[in-house]
Amino acid sequence: MSTTDRQLRVGMVGYAFMGAAHSQAWRTVNRVFDLPARARMSLICGRDAGKVADAADRLGWDAYTTDWRDLIARDDIDVVDVCTPGDSHAEIALAALAAGKHVLCEKPLANTVSEARAMAAAAVTAQAAGVRSMCGFNYRRVPAVAMMRQFVADGRLGVIRHVRATYLQDWIVDPQFPLVWRLQRDKAGSGALGDIGAHIIDLTQYVTGRRITGVSAVTETFVKERPLPAGSSGLAATVDGAAVDGNGADGHRPATGAVTVDDAAVFVARLDGGVLATYEASRFATGRKNALRVEINGSLGTVAFDLERLNELEFYDATRPAGEQGFSRILVTEGEHPYMSAWWPPGHLIGYEHSFTHQARDFVEAVATGVDPAPSFVDGLQVQLVLDAVTRSAELGSSWTEVEPALATVAA
Repeated sequence: MSTTDRQLRVGMVGYAFMGAAHSQAWRTVNRVFDLPARARMSLICGRDAGKVADAADRLGWDAYTTDWRDLIARDDIDVVDVCTPGDSHAEIALAALAAGKHVLCEKPLANTVSEARAMAAAAVTAQAAGVRSMCGFNYRRVPAVAMMRQFVADGRLGVIRHVRATYLQDWIVDPQFPLVWRLQRDKAGSGALGDIGAHIIDLTQYVTGRRITGVSAVTETFVKERPLPAGSSGLAATVDGAAVDGNGADGHRPATGAVTVDDAAVFVARLDGGVLATYEASRFATGRKNALRVEINGSLGTVAFDLERLNELEFYDATRPAGEQGFSRILVTEGEHPYMSAWWPPGHLIGYEHSFTHQARDFVEAVATGVDPAPSFVDGLQVQLVLDAVTRSAELGSSWTEVEPALATVAA
């Protein structure tokens, strides 16, 4: 435990699914890691006074407000944590950076390339004044993923030839599931592509250290109209009086609205150096709840990660004698593994929420020591440029579409 008196006073905007996950991290990080500063959960913000007051009490925040502008204006807030839908990321993050606040912003960074470019440019400018920013791709902080990246960096796989990545869910398979904000382009930017596809785009670029340079894509919206929601929280929602057949209690069908995002996106890609890659993101993969898998094939071996077995790596070492070759299971729970020295004895597993605690740890450590954390807003822009290229390719009949480098677009 750290004995430092220095505090980083956190104000968080948003309190639903990601707000709860980030709150868990802020509550835990000081109690697990020895850090050069302590995170204090000072203020939480949400539009509904009653709900945000309840969230403040339930999640462990000192106080609450209903106006994010007031949060940013306060002198006793050092860090702004943005956990809102994508349509408000740019406005909040830009205002926070301009006010000299450090910013942690959930992924994807924004809803459009122009918004993401403005955010990345503002972050680069703010760096000169010692103001730090980070985009919240939490799966980078899974110990097995960090170890996977190290295998690639150390040359254990040799020359990288293939990347294949899938992220599959099924929470909107039912056509009567309501039209929540994640299914509306003006709020979410895109559907499965931006929500879960962004994760595997970032993860594969992070693990390989290579940038996606071009794509050919198809997208599909399977259910084009849905009932309007009576209420929603996280990935759950309700429809007023809706029965199993979709009819209301009075026999009339509930009001509906158009789904304006993709339900699934599939694309092939090239990475730097000619690496061939395939990606699939779907929220219509019946039976798959949160199935993220990444496999990297190289000239000397293969490494694979499966989020549903997040404490493990699969590794094939082709340098072994022929009679000894085969996939091995590496349990990533040893104290020498990334992040694991802070947790339990070997073999004792960690879970999804720990990735957010590790994210908070890395962010606090970077801010307190004057280092720019990763992934940066420029990294977030790079993912946004891939999302945009996928969308444009799909709209043009899967035509090959180049992805411009983020650094070049920021410099421009």
